[in-house]
Amino acid sequence: MGKTTKWTAAALLGAAVLTGWPALPAATTHAASVQSQTYTGTVIKSVNLRTAPSTSGRVITLLKAGEKLSSVTESNSYWYKVTTSSGLTGYASSSSEYIQVTPVSGSAPSSSAKTGEIVYGVNMRTEPSTSGRVIRMLKKGETVQILDSNGYWYKVLTSGGENGYISSSSRYVEVAEDSSNGSGSGSGGNNSGNNSSNNGSSSTRDQLIQKVFEVGRSYLGTPYEYGSDRNTTTTFDCSDFTRTVYREATGIILPADSRQQGDWIKSNSKAVYDINSLKPGDLMFFMSYKGSTDAAYKGINKSAERITHVAIYMGNGQIMQTYSVKSGGVRIDNLTASWTRRFLFGGSVL
Repeated sequence: MGKTTKWTAAALLGAAVLTGWPALPAATTHAASVQSQTYTGTVIKSVNLRTAPSTSGRVITLLKAGEKLSSVTESNSYWYKVTTSSGLTGYASSSSEYIQVTPVSGSAPSSSAKTGEIVYGVNMRTEPSTSGRVIRMLKKGETVQILDSNGYWYKVLTSGGENGYISSSSRYVEVAEDSSNGSGSGSGGNNSGNNSSNNGSSSTRDQLIQKVFEVGRSYLGTPYEYGSDRNTTTTFDCSDFTRTVYREATGIILPADSRQQGDWIKSNSKAVYDINSLKPGDLMFFMSYKGSTDAAYKGINKSAERITHVAIYMGNGQIMQTYSVKSGGVRIDNLTASWTRRFLFGGSVL
Protein backbone atom coordinates (compact mmCIF):
# COMPACT_ATOMS: atom_id res chain seq x y z
CA MET A 1 0.00 0.00 0.00
CA GLY A 2 1.33 3.47 -0.84
CA LYS A 3 2.09 6.48 1.21
CA THR A 4 -0.10 9.59 0.99
CA THR A 5 1.55 12.36 -0.99
CA LYS A 6 -0.16 15.59 -1.98
CA TRP A 7 0.19 16.41 -5.65
CA THR A 8 1.46 19.87 -6.45
CA ALA A 9 0.23 21.60 -9.58
CA ALA A 10 3.65 21.16 -11.14
CA ALA A 11 3.68 17.47 -10.33
CA LEU A 12 0.21 16.99 -11.73
CA LEU A 13 1.26 18.75 -14.90
CA GLY A 14 4.23 16.47 -15.17
CA ALA A 15 2.07 13.40 -14.72
CA ALA A 16 -0.67 14.75 -16.89
CA VAL A 17 1.86 14.52 -19.65
CA LEU A 18 0.23 11.10 -19.47
CA THR A 19 3.30 8.99 -19.80
CA GLY A 20 2.64 5.78 -21.62
CA TRP A 21 -0.82 6.61 -22.77
CA PRO A 22 -1.46 4.19 -25.61
CA ALA A 23 -1.62 5.11 -29.24
CA LEU A 24 -5.16 5.43 -30.49
CA PRO A 25 -6.62 3.81 -33.61
CA ALA A 26 -5.06 4.50 -36.98
CA ALA A 27 -6.06 7.63 -38.85
CA THR A 28 -9.56 7.62 -40.20
CA THR A 29 -10.45 8.98 -43.62
CA HIS A 30 -13.38 11.12 -42.56
CA ALA A 31 -13.13 14.82 -43.35
CA ALA A 32 -12.01 16.99 -40.46
CA SER A 33 -14.16 19.85 -39.28
CA VAL A 34 -11.81 22.42 -40.87
CA GLN A 35 -11.76 20.87 -44.31
CA SER A 36 -13.66 23.83 -45.73
CA GLN A 37 -11.09 26.30 -44.42
CA THR A 38 -7.97 27.06 -46.43
CA TYR A 39 -4.57 27.85 -44.99
CA THR A 40 -1.22 28.92 -46.26
CA GLY A 41 1.81 27.23 -44.82
CA THR A 42 5.53 27.33 -44.24
CA VAL A 43 7.66 24.21 -44.12
CA ILE A 44 9.69 24.35 -40.91
CA LYS A 45 11.33 20.93 -41.25
CA SER A 46 11.89 18.99 -44.46
CA VAL A 47 9.02 16.61 -45.21
CA ASN A 48 8.03 14.36 -48.12
CA LEU A 49 5.25 15.43 -50.47
CA ARG A 50 3.36 12.29 -51.51
CA THR A 51 0.74 11.27 -54.05
CA ALA A 52 -1.65 9.97 -51.37
CA PRO A 53 -2.35 10.72 -47.68
CA SER A 54 -0.36 7.70 -46.57
CA THR A 55 3.25 6.62 -46.30
CA SER A 56 2.42 4.17 -49.09
CA GLY A 57 1.93 7.14 -51.41
CA ARG A 58 4.75 7.77 -53.87
CA VAL A 59 7.15 10.55 -52.91
CA ILE A 60 6.79 13.47 -55.36
CA THR A 61 9.50 15.63 -53.85
CA LEU A 62 11.05 16.67 -50.56
CA LEU A 63 9.63 19.93 -49.26
CA LYS A 64 12.50 21.85 -47.70
CA ALA A 65 12.53 24.04 -44.61
CA GLY A 66 11.50 27.60 -45.47
CA GLU A 67 9.44 26.60 -48.51
CA LYS A 68 6.09 28.38 -48.80
CA LEU A 69 2.81 26.57 -49.45
CA SER A 70 0.11 28.53 -51.26
CA SER A 71 -2.71 26.25 -50.15
CA VAL A 72 -3.11 23.87 -47.21
CA THR A 73 -6.29 21.92 -46.46
CA GLU A 74 -6.79 18.96 -44.20
CA SER A 75 -7.20 15.58 -45.89
CA ASN A 76 -7.66 13.58 -42.67
CA SER A 77 -6.49 13.68 -39.09
CA TYR A 78 -2.83 13.15 -39.97
CA TRP A 79 -2.30 14.54 -43.48
CA TYR A 80 -2.56 17.88 -45.26
CA LYS A 81 -3.33 18.31 -48.93
CA VAL A 82 -0.95 21.06 -50.01
CA THR A 83 -0.05 23.08 -53.07
CA THR A 84 3.47 24.46 -53.35
CA SER A 85 4.36 27.90 -54.71
CA SER A 86 5.51 26.16 -57.89
CA GLY A 87 2.11 24.48 -58.36
CA LEU A 88 2.84 20.94 -57.19
CA THR A 89 -0.05 19.36 -55.29
CA GLY A 90 0.21 16.40 -52.94
CA TYR A 91 -0.01 15.26 -49.34
CA ALA A 92 2.28 15.95 -46.39
CA SER A 93 2.22 15.10 -42.71
CA SER A 94 0.04 17.50 -40.71
CA SER A 95 2.38 17.36 -37.73
CA SER A 96 3.39 20.86 -36.66
CA GLU A 97 6.90 19.46 -36.52
CA TYR A 98 6.94 19.93 -40.30
CA ILE A 99 4.43 22.58 -41.38
CA GLN A 100 3.22 25.76 -39.73
CA VAL A 101 -0.12 26.98 -41.08
CA THR A 102 -1.92 30.32 -41.14
CA PRO A 103 -5.64 30.71 -41.93
CA VAL A 104 -6.38 32.56 -45.15
CA SER A 105 -8.30 35.76 -44.45
CA GLY A 106 -11.96 35.34 -45.37
CA SER A 107 -11.78 31.57 -45.44
CA ALA A 108 -14.34 30.71 -42.81
CA PRO A 109 -14.24 27.47 -40.89
CA SER A 110 -17.05 24.95 -40.99
CA SER A 111 -20.17 25.81 -39.03
CA SER A 112 -19.35 22.85 -36.78
CA ALA A 113 -15.93 24.28 -35.86
CA LYS A 114 -15.19 24.74 -32.19
CA THR A 115 -12.83 26.90 -30.24
CA GLY A 116 -11.28 26.02 -26.92
CA GLU A 117 -9.70 27.89 -24.06
CA ILE A 118 -6.90 26.28 -22.10
CA VAL A 119 -7.92 26.26 -18.44
CA TYR A 120 -4.95 24.30 -17.11
CA GLY A 121 -1.52 23.90 -18.68
CA VAL A 122 -1.42 20.91 -21.01
CA ASN A 123 1.19 19.42 -23.34
CA MET A 124 0.60 19.67 -27.07
CA ARG A 125 2.04 16.63 -28.86
CA THR A 126 2.86 15.57 -32.41
CA GLU A 127 0.53 12.55 -32.19
CA PRO A 128 -2.69 11.64 -30.31
CA SER A 129 -0.66 9.53 -27.90
CA THR A 130 1.77 10.12 -25.07
CA SER A 131 4.40 8.55 -27.29
CA GLY A 132 4.07 11.69 -29.41
CA ARG A 133 6.81 14.27 -28.95
CA VAL A 134 5.88 17.26 -26.80
CA ILE A 135 5.80 20.36 -29.00
CA ARG A 136 5.26 22.72 -26.07
CA MET A 137 2.97 23.29 -23.13
CA LEU A 138 -0.14 25.31 -23.88
CA LYS A 139 -0.67 27.79 -21.09
CA LYS A 140 -3.82 28.74 -19.24
CA GLY A 141 -5.75 31.39 -21.16
CA GLU A 142 -4.55 30.40 -24.64
CA THR A 143 -7.22 29.83 -27.25
CA VAL A 144 -7.13 27.08 -29.86
CA GLN A 145 -9.27 25.91 -32.74
CA ILE A 146 -10.49 22.33 -32.39
CA LEU A 147 -9.83 20.62 -35.70
CA ASP A 148 -10.82 17.07 -34.82
CA SER A 149 -11.50 14.75 -31.91
CA ASN A 150 -11.43 11.01 -31.29
CA GLY A 151 -12.97 11.12 -27.82
CA TYR A 152 -9.67 11.19 -25.95
CA TRP A 153 -7.59 13.75 -27.85
CA TYR A 154 -8.26 17.00 -29.67
CA LYS A 155 -6.33 17.99 -32.74
CA VAL A 156 -5.87 21.74 -32.30
CA LEU A 157 -4.55 24.77 -34.11
CA THR A 158 -3.07 27.55 -32.00
CA SER A 159 -3.35 31.25 -32.75
CA GLY A 160 0.31 31.11 -33.78
CA GLY A 161 -0.35 28.49 -36.46
CA GLU A 162 0.98 25.47 -34.58
CA ASN A 163 -1.06 22.29 -34.74
CA GLY A 164 -0.87 19.22 -32.57
CA TYR A 165 -2.80 17.06 -30.13
CA ILE A 166 -3.90 17.71 -26.57
CA SER A 167 -5.94 15.78 -24.04
CA SER A 168 -9.67 16.36 -24.53
CA SER A 169 -10.27 16.28 -20.77
CA SER A 170 -12.27 19.29 -19.59
CA ARG A 171 -9.67 19.58 -16.84
CA TYR A 172 -7.39 21.14 -19.45
CA VAL A 173 -9.55 22.73 -22.13
CA GLU A 174 -12.97 24.35 -22.10
CA VAL A 175 -14.67 23.97 -25.46
CA ALA A 176 -17.44 26.10 -26.91
CA GLU A 177 -19.38 25.48 -30.12
CA ASP A 178 -19.12 28.09 -32.83
CA SER A 179 -21.63 30.83 -32.03
CA SER A 180 -23.46 30.16 -35.30
CA ASN A 181 -24.59 26.87 -33.85
CA GLY A 182 -26.23 28.55 -30.90
CA SER A 183 -24.56 26.11 -28.56
CA GLY A 184 -22.96 26.74 -25.25
CA SER A 185 -19.88 25.29 -23.70
CA GLY A 186 -18.99 21.84 -24.87
CA SER A 187 -16.90 21.05 -21.83
CA GLY A 188 -19.83 20.24 -19.57
CA GLY A 189 -18.83 17.59 -17.14
CA ASN A 190 -17.37 17.58 -13.73
CA ASN A 191 -13.77 18.69 -13.57
CA SER A 192 -13.19 17.00 -10.26
CA GLY A 193 -13.55 13.62 -11.93
CA ASN A 194 -15.66 12.16 -9.18
CA ASN A 195 -18.66 10.13 -10.27
CA SER A 196 -19.26 8.30 -13.50
CA SER A 197 -22.74 9.71 -13.93
CA ASN A 198 -21.02 12.43 -15.97
CA ASN A 199 -19.31 10.00 -18.31
CA GLY A 200 -22.23 9.33 -20.62
CA SER A 201 -23.41 6.09 -22.15
CA SER A 202 -22.25 2.56 -21.45
CA SER A 203 -20.39 2.59 -24.76
CA THR A 204 -18.39 5.58 -23.54
CA ARG A 205 -17.66 3.73 -20.31
CA ASP A 206 -16.50 0.68 -22.26
CA GLN A 207 -14.16 2.86 -24.30
CA LEU A 208 -12.72 4.38 -21.15
CA ILE A 209 -12.23 0.97 -19.56
CA GLN A 210 -10.37 -0.24 -22.63
CA LYS A 211 -8.22 2.84 -22.34
CA VAL A 212 -7.58 2.01 -18.67
CA PHE A 213 -6.39 -1.44 -19.70
CA GLU A 214 -4.21 -0.04 -22.47
CA VAL A 215 -2.56 2.43 -20.11
CA GLY A 216 -2.06 -0.29 -17.53
CA ARG A 217 -0.49 -2.62 -20.08
CA SER A 218 1.90 0.12 -21.13
CA TYR A 219 3.40 -0.09 -17.63
CA LEU A 220 3.79 -3.88 -17.50
CA GLY A 221 7.12 -4.71 -15.89
CA THR A 222 7.54 -1.32 -14.21
CA PRO A 223 9.42 -2.07 -10.95
CA TYR A 224 7.65 -2.19 -7.61
CA GLU A 225 8.62 0.19 -4.82
CA TYR A 226 6.73 0.53 -1.56
CA GLY A 227 5.83 4.16 -0.99
CA SER A 228 6.78 5.04 -4.57
CA ASP A 229 7.12 8.68 -5.58
CA ARG A 230 3.72 9.91 -6.83
CA ASN A 231 5.48 12.47 -9.02
CA THR A 232 7.15 9.87 -11.28
CA THR A 233 6.24 6.70 -13.13
CA THR A 234 9.61 4.96 -12.80
CA THR A 235 8.32 2.74 -9.98
CA PHE A 236 4.91 1.99 -8.47
CA ASP A 237 3.35 0.52 -5.40
CA CYS A 238 -0.17 -0.86 -5.73
CA SER A 239 -2.14 2.33 -5.14
CA ASP A 240 0.28 4.52 -7.08
CA PHE A 241 -0.26 2.22 -10.07
CA THR A 242 -4.08 2.31 -9.94
CA ARG A 243 -4.01 6.06 -9.38
CA THR A 244 -1.68 6.68 -12.30
CA VAL A 245 -3.63 4.45 -14.67
CA TYR A 246 -6.97 6.09 -13.94
CA ARG A 247 -5.51 9.59 -14.01
CA GLU A 248 -3.89 9.05 -17.39
CA ALA A 249 -6.76 7.12 -18.95
CA THR A 250 -9.72 9.15 -17.67
CA GLY A 251 -8.44 12.29 -15.95
CA ILE A 252 -9.93 11.12 -12.65
CA ILE A 253 -7.62 11.77 -9.71
CA LEU A 254 -7.93 9.05 -7.08
CA PRO A 255 -6.53 9.41 -3.56
CA ALA A 256 -2.91 8.44 -3.02
CA ASP A 257 -3.20 5.23 -0.99
CA SER A 258 -5.32 2.08 -1.14
CA ARG A 259 -7.38 2.70 2.01
CA GLN A 260 -8.28 6.19 0.82
CA GLN A 261 -9.15 4.78 -2.60
CA GLY A 262 -11.46 2.28 -0.90
CA ASP A 263 -13.14 5.14 0.97
CA TRP A 264 -13.41 7.05 -2.31
CA ILE A 265 -15.26 4.16 -3.94
CA LYS A 266 -17.70 3.97 -1.04
CA SER A 267 -18.31 7.74 -1.18
CA ASN A 268 -18.42 8.28 -4.94
CA SER A 269 -19.56 4.95 -6.35
CA LYS A 270 -21.00 1.74 -4.91
CA ALA A 271 -19.06 -0.88 -3.01
CA VAL A 272 -19.46 -4.39 -4.48
CA TYR A 273 -18.96 -7.20 -1.94
CA ASP A 274 -19.82 -10.10 -4.23
CA ILE A 275 -16.69 -10.85 -6.24
CA ASN A 276 -18.83 -12.38 -8.99
CA SER A 277 -20.61 -9.07 -9.50
CA LEU A 278 -17.49 -7.11 -10.37
CA LYS A 279 -17.24 -5.50 -13.79
CA PRO A 280 -14.08 -5.01 -15.88
CA GLY A 281 -12.25 -1.91 -14.76
CA ASP A 282 -13.46 -2.08 -11.16
CA LEU A 283 -10.95 -1.59 -8.39
CA MET A 284 -10.53 -4.55 -6.03
CA PHE A 285 -9.47 -4.14 -2.41
CA PHE A 286 -7.77 -6.84 -0.36
CA MET A 287 -6.80 -7.50 3.24
CA SER A 288 -3.49 -8.92 4.43
CA TYR A 289 -2.41 -12.46 3.63
CA LYS A 290 -3.44 -14.86 6.42
CA GLY A 291 -2.48 -18.22 4.96
CA SER A 292 -2.76 -20.56 1.99
CA THR A 293 -5.95 -22.40 3.03
CA ASP A 294 -9.60 -21.52 3.47
CA ALA A 295 -9.27 -22.40 7.15
CA ALA A 296 -6.83 -19.53 7.64
CA TYR A 297 -9.63 -17.08 6.78
CA LYS A 298 -12.44 -18.82 8.58
CA GLY A 299 -14.30 -16.61 11.06
CA ILE A 300 -12.63 -13.39 9.91
CA ASN A 301 -14.91 -10.35 9.97
CA LYS A 302 -13.90 -8.79 6.68
CA SER A 303 -15.79 -5.59 7.40
CA ALA A 304 -13.33 -4.93 10.21
CA GLU A 305 -10.24 -5.79 8.16
CA ARG A 306 -7.83 -3.12 6.96
CA ILE A 307 -7.22 -2.64 3.23
CA THR A 308 -3.62 -3.47 2.39
CA HIS A 309 -3.74 -3.88 -1.39
CA VAL A 310 -5.62 -2.65 -4.47
CA ALA A 311 -5.75 -4.02 -8.02
CA ILE A 312 -7.73 -3.49 -11.24
CA TYR A 313 -10.18 -6.20 -12.27
CA MET A 314 -9.88 -7.00 -15.99
CA GLY A 315 -12.68 -9.52 -16.32
CA ASN A 316 -12.34 -13.19 -17.22
CA GLY A 317 -10.77 -13.93 -13.87
CA GLN A 318 -7.76 -11.63 -14.34
CA ILE A 319 -6.38 -8.69 -12.40
CA MET A 320 -3.73 -6.08 -13.18
CA GLN A 321 -1.58 -5.12 -10.22
CA THR A 322 1.80 -4.67 -8.61
CA TYR A 323 2.63 -5.95 -5.15
CA SER A 324 6.31 -6.82 -4.65
CA VAL A 325 9.81 -6.43 -6.02
CA LYS A 326 10.20 -10.20 -6.25
CA SER A 327 7.05 -10.58 -8.39
CA GLY A 328 8.54 -8.35 -11.09
CA GLY A 329 6.47 -5.20 -10.71
CA VAL A 330 3.34 -4.47 -12.74
CA ARG A 331 1.80 -7.66 -14.04
CA ILE A 332 -1.44 -9.41 -15.00
CA ASP A 333 -2.43 -12.32 -12.76
CA ASN A 334 -5.20 -14.86 -12.57
CA LEU A 335 -7.64 -14.26 -9.76
CA THR A 336 -6.65 -17.36 -7.84
CA ALA A 337 -7.96 -18.55 -4.47
CA SER A 338 -5.03 -16.80 -2.83
CA TRP A 339 -6.54 -13.51 -3.94
CA THR A 340 -10.23 -14.33 -3.65
CA ARG A 341 -9.78 -15.28 0.01
CA ARG A 342 -8.34 -11.85 0.71
CA PHE A 343 -10.97 -9.91 -1.27
CA LEU A 344 -12.86 -7.32 0.79
CA PHE A 345 -14.87 -5.34 -1.78
CA GLY A 346 -14.56 -3.58 -5.10
CA GLY A 347 -16.28 -0.91 -7.12
CA SER A 348 -16.32 1.20 -10.24
CA VAL A 349 -14.33 4.42 -10.57
CA LEU A 350 -16.49 5.50 -13.52
